[in-house]
Amino acid sequence: MMHGKQTLKDDGQRLLASQWLLELMTHPQKADARRVFTIHDPDLLGLLGLKQEKRKAYAFDELLPLVEKIEVQAARAGRKKPQERTRFERAVFSLQNRLMLYRRLQSSLGVPGTEDYEQEIDEFEIVVTEGIAAFRTHMEAGSDPQTVTDSIALARLGAFFTRYRRLAKIAYYKAVLPPPGASADAWTSVGESLLMSMRSGGISPSARFYAGMLGAASRSDNVGFDKALAGYRITLEDRFPSAVRKAKYEAWLNHVSPFYRGMMLYVLTVLLIAAGWLLASEPLRRAGAWALGFGLFAHTFGLLSRMLLEMRPPVTNLYSSAVFVGWCGVLGGLLLERVHRRGIAAFAAACLGFATLIIAHHLSMAGDTLEMMQAVLDSNFWLGTHVVTITIGYSATFLAGTLAHIYLFRRLTGSLDKETKQSLYQMTYGVICFALLFSFIGTILGGIWADQSWGRFWGWDPKENGAFLIVVWNAMILHARLAGRVRETGFMGMAVFGNIVTAFSWFGVNMLGIGLHSYGFMDKAFWWIIAFAAVELVVLCTAGLRPRQPGPASA
Repeated sequence: MMHGKQTLKDDGQRLLASQWLLELMTHPQKADARRVFTIHDPDLLGLLGLKQEKRKAYAFDELLPLVEKIEVQAARAGRKKPQERTRFERAVFSLQNRLMLYRRLQSSLGVPGTEDYEQEIDEFEIVVTEGIAAFRTHMEAGSDPQTVTDSIALARLGAFFTRYRRLAKIAYYKAVLPPPGASADAWTSVGESLLMSMRSGGISPSARFYAGMLGAASRSDNVGFDKALAGYRITLEDRFPSAVRKAKYEAWLNHVSPFYRGMMLYVLTVLLIAAGWLLASEPLRRAGAWALGFGLFAHTFGLLSRMLLEMRPPVTNLYSSAVFVGWCGVLGGLLLERVHRRGIAAFAAACLGFATLIIAHHLSMAGDTLEMMQAVLDSNFWLGTHVVTITIGYSATFLAGTLAHIYLFRRLTGSLDKETKQSLYQMTYGVICFALLFSFIGTILGGIWADQSWGRFWGWDPKENGAFLIVVWNAMILHARLAGRVRETGFMGMAVFGNIVTAFSWFGVNMLGIGLHSYGFMDKAFWWIIAFAAVELVVLCTAGLRPRQPGPASA
């Protein structure tokens, strides 16, 4: 969100996101000097008078004198719809939002630059007691404060009120537990909690623990920090035991990183099978298939864990769709490998699984992958039927296209013998039939959902058109084969083009930012989609090249 990466590397030092956040709140001067804000747009750099350096990252201290310029341009961009903004307007609007987020995060748990957080809380508690007493005396007397002491107490209380009201307005998240007897959703920010203390006369234990953590961190007192953290954790566990267990499991899951381990196993699968082909080694092919199975296990574990944490079906946003597309592709490839046992399906499945997890990794940079469900998607029934079914159709179409890549490559290099050719053709044909079935069912279910939600079955919405294109294209492939318009190579070329159609339906329509189904707007993917389509077209063109004749020793 802020830097576009999961770690920050600055001046030879690497900080985790949690370390950077703690530094931001406890050592603001040090954090302000770190190069956190990435700026790539040349027009924006020119407006701000910044040099286009290789690092393309700038510190808050560098941008602070330029805030007024940024705010003026961002205000103009903000008056436009996201899809109508130019590249420059998107860049300046994003920078403004990141600057605001930076200041809000910095002020989430306390006023930046406070010398002693714990001492301030203790002093505030005394001032509240004295100030409330002075205020009551003043109200009972119906006149100005009777003593100098009362005047000072009220003045100090007013100063704290102004300080914490500003803190309450700017804080990014609500970190203080609800008071006893309040709703479980009644979380407040530290500033709001301290303002409430002026009425109740008691300071929330959560606010005290945060003050202890911030104070200890500012002094580099690890023991004191751990003590305050342990106290807060006990308070949290007593109030929300199930939520804490879920949070612990999520933290453990992030540490285990099953999707990363799955990616590594998919890479191992590709290497083992490629080596098996080169060396004509059946044990290496089997080892590759086993590696794919272990990769699928890690992938499945991560997928099921996400479902358990969300209590939702597997696909709830673009990130989870990438995870599920890869999982379905790997499962399908592993099943095909059990039938054909040539390493081809396992190789294709590993490539697809790795590619989709890479996509998921980059999508995770946009923010929380276990985000609150958008209203348009808040239906477990339709998420488990229409969304899952249509995503299986995506996965099958991509798997067919990946198998077609292998066919065209081996044909071009002269390593496509008759048995391999027949095996690839059969697998691709079967997968396309499967893709057509699920894409068609998913599209029909989507229409029924739309009819229930918006009162119309079909409205030629971009997302609906994208799903319809997949159905039409897969049907065209099968009809062209049945009518004899294409033979094996043409059939494979059409399967490759199916990847472009599916990518457009999956991501392309979200870049349009229009339509009732546009609930995942993203503009950064445009050039990636263009590059992907260009590569696929190059692969498709190889179908028209004269192939090398396979040698007698081809596998």
